[in-house]
Amino acid sequence: MKKTLLIFLSILAQMFYAQSDCTSALAVCGNSSLSYTPSGFGNTQESPLGNGCLSTEHFSVWYTFTASTSGTLTFLITPNAQADYDWAVFGPNKACGSLGTPIRCSYAAPSGTGLTGLNMTATDTTEGAGGDGFVKYLDVIAGETYYLIVDNFSANANGFVLSWGGTATLSSPFNSTIQPNPFIPPGTANPTPGGPNEVIICTDPAVFDFSTLTSGIINNNPNFTVSYHTNPNDALTGNNPITTPQTVSTTAVYYYSISYLDPANPNSAISKCKQTGTFKFKQGNISATDVTLTECNNNNQGTAVFDLSSANVLPTDPTAIKKYYPTMADLNAGTNEITNPYNFTSSTGKIYVKVETLQGCSDVAEITLAFYADFTVTEATLRSCFIETNPSTALFNLNTAAVTTLAGAVKTYYPSVADAINGTNEILPATTYIAPNGVVFVKVTDANGCYKIVKVTLIVLPPVYSSVLEDKIICMEDTTTLDAGPGFTGYKWSTGATTQSITDVTVGTYWVELKTGDCIARQAVKVYPSEQPVISNIDITNTTITVNVLGGAAPYKYSIDGINWQDSNIFNNIPRGDHTVYVKDGYDCDPITVTVVVPNLINVITPNGDGVNDVIDYSALAGKQNLILSIFDRYGVKVAQADKTNGFKWDGTTGGKKVSTGTYWYSVTWNENDKKNTPFKFSGWVMVKNRD
Repeated sequence: MKKTLLIFLSILAQMFYAQSDCTSALAVCGNSSLSYTPSGFGNTQESPLGNGCLSTEHFSVWYTFTASTSGTLTFLITPNAQADYDWAVFGPNKACGSLGTPIRCSYAAPSGTGLTGLNMTATDTTEGAGGDGFVKYLDVIAGETYYLIVDNFSANANGFVLSWGGTATLSSPFNSTIQPNPFIPPGTANPTPGGPNEVIICTDPAVFDFSTLTSGIINNNPNFTVSYHTNPNDALTGNNPITTPQTVSTTAVYYYSISYLDPANPNSAISKCKQTGTFKFKQGNISATDVTLTECNNNNQGTAVFDLSSANVLPTDPTAIKKYYPTMADLNAGTNEITNPYNFTSSTGKIYVKVETLQGCSDVAEITLAFYADFTVTEATLRSCFIETNPSTALFNLNTAAVTTLAGAVKTYYPSVADAINGTNEILPATTYIAPNGVVFVKVTDANGCYKIVKVTLIVLPPVYSSVLEDKIICMEDTTTLDAGPGFTGYKWSTGATTQSITDVTVGTYWVELKTGDCIARQAVKVYPSEQPVISNIDITNTTITVNVLGGAAPYKYSIDGINWQDSNIFNNIPRGDHTVYVKDGYDCDPITVTVVVPNLINVITPNGDGVNDVIDYSALAGKQNLILSIFDRYGVKVAQADKTNGFKWDGTTGGKKVSTGTYWYSVTWNENDKKNTPFKFSGWVMVKNRD
């Protein structure tokens, strides 16, 4: 493993730093970096220095190193500029004050580069004047400790690079076994490559507590400590540590030194090791920016939900900590902090935010809470004509509701305010919405996503029918006029007519489309034929005809000749023979007629076989339907019947025996051979004279 020690001897201003002695030798530990600039010898002029190899210290530095593993060890001193470096190695395991003769040394003054040190090719152990400056390597054993003095015989501040080689390694606590975690330099990287890290301070100058950096640097590595210094020599020696808060500025460079304390052996070689670094301070005071947050005053509820954290009050530092307060007094007192800044419900106004960086710099900004520009919505009413198949409903195009003039507004429709707010049960499609009288709610959303909800009233325009157009009854042979009445803006009849009324209308079913505004109602009307009266029966008694009528519309009119009409249904003194009876009802339609036969009446029969008036004979009516002659005694007991079985004749007998002489009653019934099968009844009496 190769180790490199960089020694930077830089500026003459450092010539007043403290110098190094053997007793305060700087530990060379592994590959740690050291930077020490001597400006003379230490507190003691060490003597002897090698019996002629080194006679006197000039600008000298003492180092000590301990082998961690056995093997060969070399080093190379490379001057930064022309200088004459002499050196000597003492050991192993010698004590300061009794170091004895150096085991390797060189006081040659090599020309040109001035390189000197130990290498693997030299065979001598001492290099005098005029030599090349190199001597034989060291064979070291693990645990051996050595001292090295490097003296600038030229006594100038031109530094050198000390690099190590060979197969041996030097002891160090800065390895993964003792140091499990990497040390973390304080601050952030300098924008200038190679420059010291920068630690933020809020003012310049500022009082700074250096100990606040320690835990971050150590990064949980046990048994390590950190000290802080104002120059590199103190950082290497541990002298003059900064132990209390100090006033610092951004112009100075500061140094930290990491030391290890071996808990098993505080005096071990690795307990002398140090690792150093540099940092400076950078002014980090911040200026928070006032911000306005704008949200939707949805449906004019007067509040909105604001995400206060979205207010970019410090765009230069996204890690800054922000605390929000309702008033400046609360901010100053640290009271009433807003704990839900991501979901803060508020009206318009101001919120105050304290912005603090991770380095402790802070400022205050105002967050103005505002609403997006308002827009106007207006309640609207939609009217639509009834649906003929369901007149209580209509078809509405909700998009035609003029609820806003806002350009680019998005409108969605819902059956309730709650649905509109929650975006549930949207009416789709809105252009063909079938509904009864009622309301819907329109959610009007602008380009910012803000919405208002407005009511639209739906009115179904009912059908308007004619109050004068009614069904009619007319005689089958007549015509009539249908009149829908005035007040409509248009008429269209099933006949094709477009007038208010139509004439010469016969019996049938008609309709008319009546226009009121934009709505059209179809109204049906029927022209019925009047119901013809029916002659239910006719009674004929001697010369009297009684006509009984059903149906039709009273009052009835009766006639025996079709010319002269009477209100009575009785005709008297009608001569024997065929007659026509006429009947019409109140509609005065063509009369109905029936033929009436007034039979030739015989009031006395003498059934003695002389051929004169022996029988009652109604065979002349045999062509009538259901013709029956019934004979009754004076007690109403039927004694005989004449029908087609006996030729419609009665010979004064009953059961084959002659009836007693006396008066008998009879009735003749039949149905007339007309369309109505009009029943007839003719009644009378007959004297039967039976003589033996």
